[in-house]
Amino acid sequence: MTAPEKMFYKIGEVSRMTGLEAYVLRYWETEFPFLHPRKSAGGQRVYTAQDVDLVLTIKRMLYEQKYTIMGAKQQLRGRARREREQHAPPKQVIGAIKGQLQAILDDLKAFEAPPSPRGGTEATDGARPDSVGA
Repeated sequence: MTAPEKMFYKIGEVSRMTGLEAYVLRYWETEFPFLHPRKSAGGQRVYTAQDVDLVLTIKRMLYEQKYTIMGAKQQLRGRARREREQHAPPKQVIGAIKGQLQAILDDLKAFEAPPSPRGGTEATDGARPDSVGA
């Protein structure tokens, strides 16, 4: 089952959609740190569609696939790591960007600001020189 498209769902709605009691959802929040619904201004939990999908995945892992909570956590961490690795740029690209940034930093360090056109006398009281008498 996937969640109907809404921006946010209250815990009661998620409970009805998933067939889980609200106390189970609250408990899973303590066990699965990546399941962290936001709180509304009134302090009520509000789940996104992505949160609901995660709850359904956890439910399927625990109830159908018979994972322990620890096993489900490890599986979900492994999935998240694989997804990050798939979307991460190759190390060569990172190395090239790092080299370019270092060259820019070196150029900035070597850069010296031109002397002031006023002969180096600057106002020290915080007032702009062109605002005098205005």
